[in-house]
Amino acid sequence: MKIFVTDHAGVEHELEALEGWRVMEVIRDWNVGIKAECGGACACATCHVYVDPEWVDRLIPMSDEEEERLDDAMAVKSNSRLSCQLLMSDELDGLRVRLAPGSEPEELAA
Repeated sequence: MKIFVTDHAGVEHELEALEGWRVMEVIRDWNVGIKAECGGACACATCHVYVDPEWVDRLIPMSDEEEERLDDAMAVKSNSRLSCQLLMSDELDGLRVRLAPGSEPEELAA
C-alpha cells in the first residue's frame, strides 16, 4: 500500500507503507523530514499533518488526547491530524497528507 506525502518544500513523495504502521512511522522511516519527537506517544504534536480533504471522512475519529495535542500545534486547520494516530490499513491505501509547519526537523527549520 502507498501514501503520498507532500514535504515542507512542496515536493510530493510516494511512500510504500505497511499495514498497521503509523503514518508517522512511514514518513519518518522514509526520511521525508518529520520531527516526530515523541515517537508516536501522542505527547508532542511534532508529527502534525494536513490530510487531503477527500480523505478526512475515511479516518478514524480524533481522540480527546489527539485533540488536546493539536492545541499545541502551529497553524491547525480543520483537516489537521497527528500522523502518529493514523494507522495504515487497506482503507487508507493512497492516503494523501502534507507536512504541517512545526513538524520539520531542526536542520530543515533553520
